[in-house]
Amino acid sequence: MSRRFSSLKLGSALIALAAATPLCAQDVPPPAGDALSNSDEGEIVVTARRRAESLLDVPIALSVYSGEQLEAQGALDITDIADTTPNVTLEASRGTNSTLTAFIRGVGQQDPVAGFEAGVGIYVDDVYLNRPQAALLDIYNVERIEILRGPQGTLYGRNTIGGAIKYVTRRMPRDPELRVRATVGTYDQADLVLTGSTPVGDGLLRIGGSAARLSRGGFGDNLTTGLENYNRDIWAGRLAVEVNNDDNLFVRIQGDLTQDNSEPRGGHRLIPGLVSGTPVLEDVYDSRGGLLDPEQDVRAWGVSLFAEVQPADGWTLRSITAYRRDRSNTPIDFDALPAVDVDVPAVYRNSQTSQELQVLYNRGPFNGLIGFYYLDANAETIFDVRLPGGVTALTFGDVETQTSAIFGDFTYDLSPQFSVSVGGRYTWDKRTSDILRQTFLGGGSPFFGGGGMLFATTSDFTGTADFEEFTPRASVSFKPAENQTIYASYSRGFKGGGFDPRGQTSACRNATGGLCTPQEIFDFISFDPETVTSYELGYRASLWDRRVNFSLALFHADYRDVQVPGSIGTTVGGQQTFIGVTTNAGKARFRGVEFEGNAIVARDFGSEGDSLNFSWSLGYLDAEYREFIDARGIDVADRRAIQNTPEWTASGTLNYGVPVGPGLLNFITTLSYRSASQQFELRTPGLDQPGYALWDASLVWRSDDDRWSIGLHGRNLTDKRYIVSGYNFLNQDPDTGAFEGNGVGAGLPANVPGFDPTLGAEGVLTAYYGNPRQVYLSIGMNF
Repeated sequence: MSRRFSSLKLGSALIALAAATPLCAQDVPPPAGDALSNSDEGEIVVTARRRAESLLDVPIALSVYSGEQLEAQGALDITDIADTTPNVTLEASRGTNSTLTAFIRGVGQQDPVAGFEAGVGIYVDDVYLNRPQAALLDIYNVERIEILRGPQGTLYGRNTIGGAIKYVTRRMPRDPELRVRATVGTYDQADLVLTGSTPVGDGLLRIGGSAARLSRGGFGDNLTTGLENYNRDIWAGRLAVEVNNDDNLFVRIQGDLTQDNSEPRGGHRLIPGLVSGTPVLEDVYDSRGGLLDPEQDVRAWGVSLFAEVQPADGWTLRSITAYRRDRSNTPIDFDALPAVDVDVPAVYRNSQTSQELQVLYNRGPFNGLIGFYYLDANAETIFDVRLPGGVTALTFGDVETQTSAIFGDFTYDLSPQFSVSVGGRYTWDKRTSDILRQTFLGGGSPFFGGGGMLFATTSDFTGTADFEEFTPRASVSFKPAENQTIYASYSRGFKGGGFDPRGQTSACRNATGGLCTPQEIFDFISFDPETVTSYELGYRASLWDRRVNFSLALFHADYRDVQVPGSIGTTVGGQQTFIGVTTNAGKARFRGVEFEGNAIVARDFGSEGDSLNFSWSLGYLDAEYREFIDARGIDVADRRAIQNTPEWTASGTLNYGVPVGPGLLNFITTLSYRSASQQFELRTPGLDQPGYALWDASLVWRSDDDRWSIGLHGRNLTDKRYIVSGYNFLNQDPDTGAFEGNGVGAGLPANVPGFDPTLGAEGVLTAYYGNPRQVYLSIGMNF
């Protein structure tokens, strides 16, 4: 046990594990950090292509964190793993606590409103989450988290153009089990997680579940409302019933529920009020926003049925059925001031039903999978934009998505050294959107309890569009020597088009400046699908008696019709309002390198049983637009950048383990770095984040019998302030991004020259920050 734990690779991603849930409990491979760090553990068996094979044979770029790694690292939620995963960005969406913004290799979705498909797929136990609301997953009772980079579709239910993140929970053991984990720390952090299971009768039937209470005080305060800012108040749980004969049958019925009662997350103004002159606050975690409706409340729940059976040698049948629902009531005060300037009460409501069927064959040199997937999902985005003078713009967007696909992936081993894989997917997407935009005067809309009177209906649009695409994949693998693999792969990805729910039909004008025809309105509101052609060359090796293990990947991707959603302030009919503007940038090119691995630096050098391991990750991403036509008809590709995409991501982790008493003490320290990145395609001074480094450290002791553990964790120990998201509604030069204006907003006297607001009067340049320094102590007990 001590040797296993001494090799934990903490805070650094490893390339390992599966793209699918293993068939049987005994097929679950050992945690990647453990197996890769030891020379005497034998061959590493994984199921990345739905079959048991050596890790070194898998021609897929992926990183994984085992549950033990995450626990020893002190990870709290899914965003904690982004610092040490190359070319990955995971963060809370602006103005929210539980909506996830995810980017992989420059591809993702920043705007969480309905109508836009995610560039990165989020899966919980093989169930795809159609919307990013409530997708910022807390980490408890997790077996592993996998991150796959590049287009996915031939092995997955839902096609995703940028990559996939899989959150896999533990299966129940045959013996009764009870796990308790308690955490206390700075900012009044107090977490408690209980996990238990028990067999019924001879162990074929097993019942269990997890319950989590996760709480923390705010990093700052809302000086207007008195509420805590950036706090955490979450209740969550899972309940499951499993049938598992540990041979050829596994069935799990599972339900989960998350209730997030955290206070609204207020932003930090980067400029003084343009009219009031309100100064910038000293503490970036404090806010002054006065919006309190609707009451902050996030609830998400779902049920799923996972069943697989092996009716004959080499054959596996699998079915995944799921229903999910979530609702987020979120007040977002864009201007972060007490007065009503740009206040946005919002409600997101999502539901989905999905069914996936798979037939797998694995015998001799041939291995294959054929699958079918169906998704019926509804997403509603409802919000006011309350502006000075009692003007309110209500948006009601209702999007229905129906998608189905057939997919397959097949591998043939030509010899022990050579193998080829081919796969393909045919996807049918149907999108139907109802978009209602109304302007109210004298107060908010009736939907949010306001007393405003209807002034105008600026959009009453219904549109339907169908999209279909075939996306192939192929790879070849060559083993030049034992424990070494070189692979090359080709794949195509596809993301369907849709309708911008913030689009305003009355803002549409034809080439002569007149009112648009119905077809021109359809074209104005809709946006096209995007596609990618991706190439990858990889080398994976385990050298010097498995003391050094690494993976190197070089990739190149050409994108067409890249979807770039956004919103701008404007004036329609003499009234200030905002509209959604979604651009299909013509072309983009992404290319880069990913290098990660670990090495056993020394063993038994200080005392018997001690070890020193070093693990690393390095990502380089050269991402650029090759064609980007703006509203003026000008190609501004050389003046636009890919959002949320640093050029460099890197991390290094040292892990020293030494026996102490009846257990092992590990000291782990991680330094991670992200180079400069932009929040939007156009440079935004003050809001764009320069390069920065974070330092984390942990001191963890675990008993040899795995019954007790205690860990002291420190994150962001230098207390670095860094921006993760934000809002901007200021007038900018369309070429340089420089702010323009004389400080006059909405006809009001100027107080701060150099800025003109495009929405509201006070000006919106608001930032949200990553977590400050946190220190916490965790105690775990296993019975």
